[in-house]
Amino acid sequence: MITTLLILVVVRVGAHITLPGIDIGVLQTTMGSDEGTLFGLFDLFVGGAWSNAAIFALGVMPYITASIILQLGGIVVPELQRLQREGEEGRRKINQWTRMLTVGISALQAYGTTVRHLNTVTTGAPLVPVDPVLFTISTVFLLTAGTVFMMWLGEQITDRGIGNGISLIIFIGIIARLPESVFQEYKLIEVGQRNWIVELIILVILVAIIAGVVLVTQGARRIPVQYARRQVGRKVYGGTTQYIPLRVNTAGVMPIIFAQSLMFVPNTVLSFFPESEFLSTLARLFSYESFVYAGIYGLMIVFFTYFYTAIVFNPKDIADNMKKQGGFIPGIRPGKPTSEYIDQILTRITLPGSIFLAIVAILPTFVTNIFAVTSNFASFFGGTSLLIIIGVALDTLQQIESYLLMRHYDGFMKSGKIKGRVGQGGF
Repeated sequence: MITTLLILVVVRVGAHITLPGIDIGVLQTTMGSDEGTLFGLFDLFVGGAWSNAAIFALGVMPYITASIILQLGGIVVPELQRLQREGEEGRRKINQWTRMLTVGISALQAYGTTVRHLNTVTTGAPLVPVDPVLFTISTVFLLTAGTVFMMWLGEQITDRGIGNGISLIIFIGIIARLPESVFQEYKLIEVGQRNWIVELIILVILVAIIAGVVLVTQGARRIPVQYARRQVGRKVYGGTTQYIPLRVNTAGVMPIIFAQSLMFVPNTVLSFFPESEFLSTLARLFSYESFVYAGIYGLMIVFFTYFYTAIVFNPKDIADNMKKQGGFIPGIRPGKPTSEYIDQILTRITLPGSIFLAIVAILPTFVTNIFAVTSNFASFFGGTSLLIIIGVALDTLQQIESYLLMRHYDGFMKSGKIKGRVGQGGF
């Protein structure tokens, strides 16, 4: 636990160490200009390090990108499929490739970051007043090294701390915005712009949303699997009933990330062409507070939920593994009928899961428009922030519970066990 806390402190300190060559005065005037763009979404995941132009500005996002690329590549690349089936040895090889790909992605993103900083001018003053060549070389090196260092810190948390290292680093970056957001709400009450009764209603709504997200996040449909009894010598194997947990939200937070990335494209393009009237109109329609944005955003999340679920969960592989191990679903024939049965159930439970994700994602828009909540605080009412915070918190509590039980403690609660997200790693 102490190791984990110390590493997280290092992560937060690194998010405030500005890159050499950056003019701090100009940087402070540009803060907040990326809100509502892809850069603003990126800044959310790295805990404000991007807007601070810090040495940890890229965070662990290149590592997440590399992991997703290899995960999706496992569907079409035979070599990756073979490694995924080889167990621990295969996972070790894939992890090695992920680290190597992370370095390449980090270097590319670091170069793009230097170009953006070099082209940033506010009130006639450049953000980078030093030699551009020297700044580019040093920034690419420092940002790449920063990402590799954070990746190593995440692995140290996983190996020596309480697990889920990469997820915890993203979690602490998001939750770091909460104190400032609460303080902004308090200032609104203090200056008389917000009634404390309205603020109390807002907090009650927030608690209800969190409870609903926890409920659906842990919701799963359990499919019973019966294993045939067989005797080898004097030992009897099988004859037991196990369950396949099909989660209501199998895709996790990924559909929201995919949809949000596309929805932020107009505002991101506008940041490069601020004088375009057409792009300005388009950006207003797709602004964070727009109901047009909310409607299209929700539909895209439903689509990406089905898309990502089809990628990460293969009913045919489940059915084949069950058949090899002598397992069967009562009343369903092994093989293709089993695969079709699992796929049918997954399709049915994915629909409410996708609608739930869409509702959670657009809640900040409605909260902002109805209660005039600040954008920072509204982000905790739904969307990527809330799902990641709750998901990682549940997994971390489940890890701590396991450690306590291993050492013969009763755990956090004597009346029951803390359940993490069923069958989900990472986010």
